[in-house]
Amino acid sequence: MNEAATAAPDAPIWARPEAFPPAPSGWGWVDPKDINHPCESLEALAEAVRNDRESAVCLVWTPDRPRMMVPEEIPHLETSVLEARRRWSSDDLDTASRKLQWSGTIFAVLFVYTLNAELRLQHDFLNALRAALNSTWVEICFLLSVMFAAIPWYQARKQQAELGQWSASAHVPLVRFSIWLDRQKAPVTWFILGLILLVGLAQMLPGNGIAAAGLDKEAYRQGEWWRIFTGPFLHGNPVHLFLNGAALLYLGKRLEVFARWPHLPLVFLISAWAGGEASLHFVEAPSVGASGGLMGWLGFLLIFETLHSRLVPRSARRRLLAAVFLTALIGLLGHKFIDNAAHAGGLVAGMVYAALVFPRSVSAYRPKTHLVDRIGGILALCILIAFACLAIWKISAA
Repeated sequence: MNEAATAAPDAPIWARPEAFPPAPSGWGWVDPKDINHPCESLEALAEAVRNDRESAVCLVWTPDRPRMMVPEEIPHLETSVLEARRRWSSDDLDTASRKLQWSGTIFAVLFVYTLNAELRLQHDFLNALRAALNSTWVEICFLLSVMFAAIPWYQARKQQAELGQWSASAHVPLVRFSIWLDRQKAPVTWFILGLILLVGLAQMLPGNGIAAAGLDKEAYRQGEWWRIFTGPFLHGNPVHLFLNGAALLYLGKRLEVFARWPHLPLVFLISAWAGGEASLHFVEAPSVGASGGLMGWLGFLLIFETLHSRLVPRSARRRLLAAVFLTALIGLLGHKFIDNAAHAGGLVAGMVYAALVFPRSVSAYRPKTHLVDRIGGILALCILIAFACLAIWKISAA
C-alpha cells in the first residue's frame, strides 16, 4: 500500500485518502477541469498516462481503490508516469533551448547596434563599450533573457538530470500536495488580484498614473502619506503586472489555504507598508508594484511552514526557498529597475509576522481562525479596498 492510502488520521489533509473524490467504477482519469475520462482497462489507463503531453492526467481511479489518487501511487502506472515525465522534460528543455537561442540572438543584435551607435558618438571603444553595457535597453533585454530563457533552461536541465534517479513513490507527497492545492478555492486571493487588476485598468486611462498614485518619494515627504498604500496597486507595465499576478495567485492560495484567509490581507497590508518604508529610505525613484506585499507572503510562508513542518512536504518548502534566491538574483541583475529595498522590507515583515503570530506546532492540522483574526482580516480587506479605490480616483483625476 502507498503512503497516502495508509495515512494516519492526523496526517495533513492532502495526504489523507479523503483529500480526493470517491472513485467511480472501473478505471479512468480526471483532467484539470475536473472532467472524468473512463477507461476500458488498466492497460488503457496506463496508455492515457503514457501519452499525456500537457499534464492533463491529474488524478486516476481503479476498481480496487475507494478514492481517486495521483498516478504515481499506482505501481502498475510507474513506468508510464516515468515515460511521460521524460517526454515533458525533453519538450521543456527543447522549448527552453530555443528561447535561450532567440533571446541570446536578440541581445547580441541589440548590444552590437547600441555599441555601434555609441562608437559613432564617442569615437572611443572603451567608453562606447561602457555606455553600451550601461544602456537601459541592453540591461532590460539582458534581464528579460535571464528571467524568461536562462532560468527556465537551467530548471529544465536540472529536472532532466533528476530523472536519472526518479522514483514514483518518492514523489507522491509533493504531487499529492500540488494537485490538492490546485483544487482548493481561494476567494480572498482572487479578490485581492481583482483589486489590482481594476487599478491596472485605470492605469490605461490617459495621463500618468504612476505620478498620480505611485510612491513618489518627494510627494510622500510633502504630506501625501497615502502613496505608500496606493503604490502597491500600480504596476510599471503589463509584464510587471503579469508576473506579480502569477506570483499572487500561487502564494496567496497557499497562504489562504494553510494559514486561513484573515492573515492574507493582514500580511499583504503590513508587508506592503514595510516594503514602502524600506524603499523610502534606500531608493529615490518612484516605486510601484505589489512586490512588497507578495514578498511578505513569501516570507510568511517560509516561517509559517517551518513552524508547522507537518503541513507541507519538505520538497515544497525548498521550492519557496529557491524562489527567494531567484528573486534575489533577478533583483541583483536588474537593480536599476527593481526596488530591492521594497522586496527585502516586505520579506522581513512577513517573516516577523509569522514568527510573532504563530507558535511552533507538531500538529498536521491547519490552525483555526479566532474572532480577533477575522476582525483583523476584515479591517485589512476594507483598508485595501479603500486604497485601491483611492488609487483609481487619483489616476482618473490626473
